Amino acid sequence: MVDSMKMVKKSLWLTLGVALAFTTAAQAQGPVPAGKVQDLSLLVARDLPCVWPLGMTPFAVVPTATFPRAGRHRDMLIIDEHTGTQWDAPAHFVPPPDSGLPGAGPNGLITGEKVPAWQFCGEACVIDVTALRDDAENGKGKLIGPDIVKAWEKQHRPLGPGDVVLFRSDYTDSYYKPFPAGDRFVAKALRKETPGWPAPNPQTMEYLADRGVMTLGLDGASMGALPDMAVPTHQAGGKRGMIWVECATNLKSLPATGSFFAILAAKHAGGSGGECRCIAITEPAIASELIASAKAKRVADLSVTLHEDYPIVWPGRGPGEEGGRYVSKVLNAFSPQRGPYFALTHLFDSHAGTHVNLPSFALPADSAESAKADPAVRDRLAAFETQFGKLPMATATTEVLPLHQTMGNLHLVDVRPLAGKAAFSEAKPTGPVITLQFLQEHAKSKPFQPGEIVAFRTGHTDAKLKPLPAAPDKDALFVLPLEGKTEGWASPTPEAIAWLAGQGIRCVATDGPTLGGVDPNHSQQVDWMAAAKEMLVIEFLTNLQAVECKEAFFLFAPIKIEGTRGGYGRALAIVK
Repeated sequence: MVDSMKMVKKSLWLTLGVALAFTTAAQAQGPVPAGKVQDLSLLVARDLPCVWPLGMTPFAVVPTATFPRAGRHRDMLIIDEHTGTQWDAPAHFVPPPDSGLPGAGPNGLITGEKVPAWQFCGEACVIDVTALRDDAENGKGKLIGPDIVKAWEKQHRPLGPGDVVLFRSDYTDSYYKPFPAGDRFVAKALRKETPGWPAPNPQTMEYLADRGVMTLGLDGASMGALPDMAVPTHQAGGKRGMIWVECATNLKSLPATGSFFAILAAKHAGGSGGECRCIAITEPAIASELIASAKAKRVADLSVTLHEDYPIVWPGRGPGEEGGRYVSKVLNAFSPQRGPYFALTHLFDSHAGTHVNLPSFALPADSAESAKADPAVRDRLAAFETQFGKLPMATATTEVLPLHQTMGNLHLVDVRPLAGKAAFSEAKPTGPVITLQFLQEHAKSKPFQPGEIVAFRTGHTDAKLKPLPAAPDKDALFVLPLEGKTEGWASPTPEAIAWLAGQGIRCVATDGPTLGGVDPNHSQQVDWMAAAKEMLVIEFLTNLQAVECKEAFFLFAPIKIEGTRGGYGRALAIVK
């Protein structure tokens, strides 16, 4: 799958000033070796067949902020839910119960944000159907019957609750290529010029549901085989509450059993599923522990729901600084003209909701960007470099983010005791400060370990994330703190971030909307320090109380979109 493109991107990561944190020595510090995290996700890019070629929204990335103007980079996305590697909630093909449509039922109300967190992970059970990949007439896909599943069970073990059944045909590995070759992926099959992909029939869905399997996946373009099995197969699984991944890839990297599998999905309110990042951990000891927790349903969702009526996108500190607002629109709602399915399409800032910042988000791409920076950015840059040294440059983007760096044992730092102590004003918005001394005192009772994911629990998002008020009132999560009318959320000092990096921490997270807080100068310096230390920063978590006083393993991955500098995704905690 676009191997040459991946090699070029990996080379850029290693050669453009952002590789120091990802050396072999740094990798060895983490609990998951880099080679034991398998990326099972397709790259989303304009020159790849990432969007279904009929009735869907074309994908686009639009730059909206640059380092010279803002000291950071931002992008706006136009993206359909079913783009690239994607997942289906029951509501995608099951109509709501009061619709009167064929196949309607209560599971038609289970939209993406209502699926329980435990259903997004489990033990990967890989069923090899590569022999069926091209064994069909043009315009048709071979059906995977229950007999194939039963044969696998006879060879390996019975399937049951907590298993994630993955049908491996190597279809995406073979045919997901840049255009014009990319037409072979879906378009030529729809034109009946080539065979389609293998997919299970409705009887297989029923058989697996009877076994207690609630999560599936395949590396074909749809869970429904061409030409006409989409509705019956989707409805057979959806009416039983099953979810599944479509357009997975690299399933050949997994053994038949024993890997921990996770769907790290966009969390669209009212969605039919959505874009996702699929990963597997193949290190046996770690995988075994995570599988046991997943099968016991000890999984917590730490992600903000993406919703039009909530303040989930950076509003800026003034006119001209706002990120692209989150817009969610019905693309199709069981339309007789367009098809018996439900789906949404979206337009929004790539860092909406729970998201990760790469070093390239905050750092200049080259010396020219620094040289032409606006006066306010130049002043902050001069102050930073006087105190901390020359700011490095970075260009690496989301598709080459090292996934093992955003996964590991969760180290929760409760900073709520700092609340109420900030001397904020409209002239100087500020919030509580997490100092180096505070972290050192915390470490006396709970030392930081290399490779941990350090998460600051401020409590801000849980308390303040509410529907947007009617004007002229302003939201209490972002705007009032940014205007200095209320206290902001807690944020670490640059020195505290540098100290954590020295402890072997490669990823830091917060349940505040940003790591740097509300003061513009402080925020900029925190972002630059984290980026200069090649840290990944995960912002806008929620629900950290679910892991309070518990040992947990943290998982996050952004949607694999080419050219962005981080982005949105799903954060899960596997409670041990």
